[in-house]
Amino acid sequence: MAKRVKTPSDIGTLVRSARKEQKLRQDELAGVAGVGLRFIVDLEAGKPTAQIGKVLQVLQTLGCSVDILAPGECRQ
Repeated sequence: MAKRVKTPSDIGTLVRSARKEQKLRQDELAGVAGVGLRFIVDLEAGKPTAQIGKVLQVLQTLGCSVDILAPGECRQ
């Protein structure tokens, strides 16, 4: 199901939810995603300065994808 994400906090909530659905601990996700535990903790807390490359790495590891719609485009 698609979720609209508008804030870093929204991304953190999505990551936490997907991680828990997959029954992963934060340290386990960090290991498989190739990032540090502190990064996962901060990401799930909605840290607004999280590095976009690492965020995308974590999302991909969880099986999430990112779609960006240009102004005026609507989701079908």
